[in-house]
Amino acid sequence: MPSWPTLPNLSRTYHDPLHGAIALDRSDPVEWLLIQLIDTPALQRLRRIRQLGPASLTFHGAESSRFTHSLGVMAIARRAFDHLANRYHELRPHRAAVLCAALLHDVGHGPFSHTSEEIFGCHHEAWTLRILNESPSVRHLLDAFDPTLIQQLEQIYSKEHPIPCIWQLVSSQLDCDRLDYLMRDSYMTGASYGSLDLDRILLALDYDPVSQQLIVQRKGMAAIEHYLIVRYFMYAQVYNHPKNLAATWVLQQAMDRARQQSSLTADDTVTAWLHHVDHLTLEQYLAADDGVFLYHLQRWQQHSDPVLADLCRRFIHRDLLKTQDLTAYSPGEQQTILAAVHQQLEQAGWASQCYAGLRTTVSRGYTLYQRGIQIQTADGLRDISDLSPLVTTLAQAIPRHWLIYPREVDITPSVAAARCTSI
Repeated sequence: MPSWPTLPNLSRTYHDPLHGAIALDRSDPVEWLLIQLIDTPALQRLRRIRQLGPASLTFHGAESSRFTHSLGVMAIARRAFDHLANRYHELRPHRAAVLCAALLHDVGHGPFSHTSEEIFGCHHEAWTLRILNESPSVRHLLDAFDPTLIQQLEQIYSKEHPIPCIWQLVSSQLDCDRLDYLMRDSYMTGASYGSLDLDRILLALDYDPVSQQLIVQRKGMAAIEHYLIVRYFMYAQVYNHPKNLAATWVLQQAMDRARQQSSLTADDTVTAWLHHVDHLTLEQYLAADDGVFLYHLQRWQQHSDPVLADLCRRFIHRDLLKTQDLTAYSPGEQQTILAAVHQQLEQAGWASQCYAGLRTTVSRGYTLYQRGIQIQTADGLRDISDLSPLVTTLAQAIPRHWLIYPREVDITPSVAAARCTSI
């Protein structure tokens, strides 16, 4: 039989549940750079970090990774940027910066995503910049493509790029990051709130050559209003779900308790995170992911300290603490209730500070920072909150206050006593 010549495969395709086939063309220099960046260990590590941290204990389908989200943001950014650059050719030289910034924006996340920032105090934005500058494989690719590319990415992440539209596509009140995570998190959690009209939103995006801002055509305002409603409901019903608070609380208390142990079996990575998080090397940071910490939580279930063992067991087996909404109570009443619960726990022999506390969540659909969302009108650019009473309402912060406590404790008497005391 004749042998047929092997044709080079000029594309790399990632099949995404939201965006379908995300195809990158190897013959396109920018997209070839993206393919190589995706294959670096720093990007591949994001496969091992859940997008929603411990939220899978609340929404069992929330198993997607930061890697999946990063590819989704890049895919949306490519659609948005190419749509604008086809009309405004002066934007074309910035394609590599926008798409690389979109792909790499979360590369600095630690284990359990945002939850690690709460527990360890590390900020993924700072680590993203360190990875760009210090990770040999990432730095080499960026420098080889354009020696100024890292500087451009830093300008985008710090919102200091001379063309505001360039950073607004990546980080603003209407950016490709938010569009992807709202859609993806809604899909993965089974919540119906995140059904966005992505096509309509992207078609409504425009560029103002005078201010060089990302703007929205007036005819697309309804789609943006819907997007902001989606954002509010996703925060109120998913991201700030009380069970997520309880799961994060248990995980944080387990790590705090582990730090206090004089005898603790832990590898070099976890030891460094527990005791030297402010002085981690890049290698120590990148060596940590969800699996590394979950392995230690599994092991610590057999630790000689009963509190650490119990906290780890609760997290691993989803025997979480309960939550009670105390929003209707004054700050003084909330503290009274917490003190009474702590007293009950101490009388029963519990480590009260580890098992009960107060947490506050804030939900809102729109904020006025980062230049807001500018709508193109016959009278010039107007902030969307000036044109939409609905958005004005969504801009109001809605706080809720929660008591976290063990289900083994009956808090009814404490709550009733606090209310009676204030009357």
